[in-house]
Amino acid sequence: MKVKIKLLHPEAKMPEKQHQLDAGFDLFSVEDAEFHGPGEIVSVSCGFSMELPPGYEAQIRPRSGLAFQYGVTVINSPGTIDSNFRGEVKVGLVWLGGNNVFKPHIFPKGNRIAQMVIQKLPDIELEEAEVLSDTDRGSNGFGSSGV
Repeated sequence: MKVKIKLLHPEAKMPEKQHQLDAGFDLFSVEDAEFHGPGEIVSVSCGFSMELPPGYEAQIRPRSGLAFQYGVTVINSPGTIDSNFRGEVKVGLVWLGGNNVFKPHIFPKGNRIAQMVIQKLPDIELEEAEVLSDTDRGSNGFGSSGV
């Protein structure tokens, strides 16, 4: 399967895998991602748009290095790009704080800021029902399985 990528910015880079067996394609920024304090959210442009085949989505996920070393993650992880979207791919990043909680961070343009995993979607049809089957768990929710 091929996914068409349209570069929109002179400094844009194609998403790329660092290793052949990687699940995700690294996404590069075409602008600085600048954080002034913990909790700040920024939208960072990747400089490309794409054409996903119908029945597929792209999930935008955090890079573990940014998360563990700097406390930077994708705010709506995973972010979803639908197959009918043709706009520029942007990543919403949030700085949670971390090791350098009082020191502002600037990630220069050209840095890898997130990863993109392309997934096939199952063909699902929702059906309204009056009764659902019983299970051992039932309606027990958050924290019901213990720590």
